Amino acid sequence: MKVVKKLIVPLFIVTVVASLSSCASNPNEKTSEAPVTTTPSVAASPTPDIIAATPTETPTVTVTPTPTSEAPSVTTGLSPSPSPSAAKLREKTKLTETPNSKTLTYNAIPTATEAPTGKTVDVTVYTIDSQCQDFVPKKTSVPADEPVAGAVGRALEGHNDGDFSLSGYRVSVQNGTATVDLRVAPNSKRSLSSLSSCENSAIFGSVSRTLTSNSKWKIRNVRFTEKGEEVVF
Repeated sequence: MKVVKKLIVPLFIVTVVASLSSCASNPNEKTSEAPVTTTPSVAASPTPDIIAATPTETPTVTVTPTPTSEAPSVTTGLSPSPSPSAAKLREKTKLTETPNSKTLTYNAIPTATEAPTGKTVDVTVYTIDSQCQDFVPKKTSVPADEPVAGAVGRALEGHNDGDFSLSGYRVSVQNGTATVDLRVAPNSKRSLSSLSSCENSAIFGSVSRTLTSNSKWKIRNVRFTEKGEEVVF
C-alpha cells in the first residue's frame, strides 16, 4: 500500500504540471491562429499634372538719391586763384607779347658840329667823295665806351637831307660780324630800297669800310637790317 502511494503522488504531480503547461501554451496558439484580415488593394489614381505657374514679373523700382545738403560757402577777402588753363594762357600771351612790346633803343645820328662828351678815342672814319668814286679816311673822336657805335654814327653823318632821312641806328657785333640796324625817319618820303647807287655807297659803303678797316675791332663782315629785317641793296 505504501508502494502504491509512492507511485500515485509523483504521477499526480506530473499530471498537474502537464496541465499547467498546456494552459500556459494555449493563449499563444490562439493569438497566432487569429484570422488575418486582408485589406483590398485600391488602385491609386494617377497624380494630375502640375500646371506650370506663370512667373510674376517684379516691377523695377528706381530709387532717386536724396540730395545731401551742401555746406554754405564761405567768402573770404582773397580773390580766387585762376584755373591752370587760364594761368597757362596768360603766361603764353605774356611770352608772345614780350618781344613785340620791347622798346629798342636807337642811337641818334650826330651832326657835323656835335662833339662827343666824356672820354673819347680817335678812330678812322671813311666817307665817300663828292664824285662817289672813292672813300676818304678821316680821323675823328668818338665815345671811348662805345667806339664802334660812335664810328658808325660819324659815317652816317650828313645824309639827312632832301626827301630821305634816317632817325637812328643800332650796332651789334658777334663772331666777327657787325649788324647795323637802321631806322628810317617817319617823315621820310623815300625808303632804303629807293636809294641810288651813289647813295648806297655813301651810306652802306662808308659804314662797311669804316668797320672793317679798324683792325682792333676784328670785324670781317657787315650786314644791314631795317627794324630787324635784312636790307637788300
